[in-house]
Amino acid sequence: MKTLLTINGGSSSLKCGLYQVHQDTLENLCVIKLGNLLGSGVRFSATDAAGTPLASTTLDMDDIGREQRHQAALNEVLNWLQQHYPDHQLVATGHRIVHGGNAFSAPVLIDDEISSQLLQFIPLAPLHQPYNLKLIEAIRTLLPALPVVGCFDTMFHASQSRLERLYALPRRLSDEGVMKYGFHGLSYEFILHQLKQCDSSQLKTLVCHLGAGASMCAIAGERSVASSMGFTAVEGLPMGSRCGNIDPGVLLYLMREYAMDVDAIEALLYKESGWYGVSGGISSEMLELHKAAHPHAEEAIDLFCLRIAEEAGRLAAAMGGVEQIVFTGGVGENDADVRARVIERCRWLGADLDTEANLKHALQISTDASALMLRVIPTDEEMMIAMHTLHQIH
Repeated sequence: MKTLLTINGGSSSLKCGLYQVHQDTLENLCVIKLGNLLGSGVRFSATDAAGTPLASTTLDMDDIGREQRHQAALNEVLNWLQQHYPDHQLVATGHRIVHGGNAFSAPVLIDDEISSQLLQFIPLAPLHQPYNLKLIEAIRTLLPALPVVGCFDTMFHASQSRLERLYALPRRLSDEGVMKYGFHGLSYEFILHQLKQCDSSQLKTLVCHLGAGASMCAIAGERSVASSMGFTAVEGLPMGSRCGNIDPGVLLYLMREYAMDVDAIEALLYKESGWYGVSGGISSEMLELHKAAHPHAEEAIDLFCLRIAEEAGRLAAAMGGVEQIVFTGGVGENDADVRARVIERCRWLGADLDTEANLKHALQISTDASALMLRVIPTDEEMMIAMHTLHQIH
């Protein structure tokens, strides 16, 4: 049985998908998740394609150094797969890589030269890029003969115009690559793939990928026109612990008045802000904010929804209108309250919510009277990675 393995890693998490290859099609066999990789007690779980639990346990990795945790986690995945799918034969692995800069606008087979090139993008995505590359290094160490395919979160947005991507900075900086790139591209590409199945991919579409990492994308003519994230994945919407858009003057003020250095500013922007910061440290998880029933948590939720609605206006302008809004991501797919708050603020665009359908997380949540099609579509970055990987090795 020929299979592909997708590998999607963060700083403290790992998500893998095993896919059986049927000539030109793929069948998902299972999804494996590991959480708290850098903590004490690594959570290991596996489900089949229908979501039925196959395994759930806690792994003791306390005696393994933090630098070796990702390779150890990947080794656990490979061992588990060998036990549960003994007849499977891996033909390739596909990896999510957050940043490809201007150099990579399509999936690539990874070799030593490309691995070296990808190191230069670590400063642009410090929370993810190092761990994406660690996992590539790990699989090339564990299975050196296996083809490894890199799929970039930035590549879907390569279709954006230069004007859209420019910051109003000196041209020499733009020429050196200081410009907008956009992220969550694999998610947006999968959503576009799903929209093609229901003949609505040609609509001017606003996709809201909402979760602890959140962004939005304007898609017209089946291409990315504009997105909320920019040079790094900290720009745009307020997120779980990332601040989103901020006046650069605030950072200058903090450096002068609070003597904050680069590391302190980075920690503030990426780990201490967003929903976590606005809620006063209650949580960076939306579900926990809802449960808290605290004024500070409520303010964090409301600010998030306001910023989404405001960004919808900007992205609608970039497309010259909007005909469809799609919600995806952990919060976008599962949080009816957030969707309702956002759509209420978008009524001026002609959005009209079917409250009952929204509460049921239906695929279509707009009323017949709505000027906009409103949809909820689960994303599947792993399937998109698997599709790209299959194409690369064929």
